[in-house]
Amino acid sequence: MEETRGKLLLSARQSFAKHGFSGTSMDELTAAAGLTRGALYHNFGDKKGLLAAVVDQIDAEMAARARDLGASADTLWEGLLAEGMAYIQMALDPEIQRIVLLDGPAVLGDPSRWPSQNRCLDATRDAVARLTAEGVLRPVDIEAASRLLNGAALNAALWVAASDDPARTLPRAQEAFRLLAEGLLADR
Repeated sequence: MEETRGKLLLSARQSFAKHGFSGTSMDELTAAAGLTRGALYHNFGDKKGLLAAVVDQIDAEMAARARDLGASADTLWEGLLAEGMAYIQMALDPEIQRIVLLDGPAVLGDPSRWPSQNRCLDATRDAVARLTAEGVLRPVDIEAASRLLNGAALNAALWVAASDDPARTLPRAQEAFRLLAEGLLADR
């Protein structure tokens, strides 16, 4: 069963990246995986369920990449900032752009309600709580600050992905994100 799911996810990921959600044929997708529509329905319910699984997979990879960059920073604050900046930069990746940032919200709705986004929020909340306890951040409502930081990175990535010139939009989005985040720093 895991092998079947893996084949369907790989085939869907390739097709969604190349043709988009609406341009992906379920018959072609399942044939490319060497499976039937029945396998798709059994494992994911429908095409929308398959997209949700692909978005979750890619978003988890994005979070891991951002986390790895954050972990290599000298301080927790620099790591949190690096994670947000990396998440925004990933909007330049054509696969991420099309599947996660364009088709995902159009088909699956509000990204802040996706399970993968909530995992990112949990990591942000942990970092904000630690930074606040250490006095690096001003005394702030942990939940509010975490949601706003997470939302700012997500919305910046959505803006980059949807812009007419993503490469030109990226530095503007990252700079604004950095300035917003730095507003939380305690006076030193």
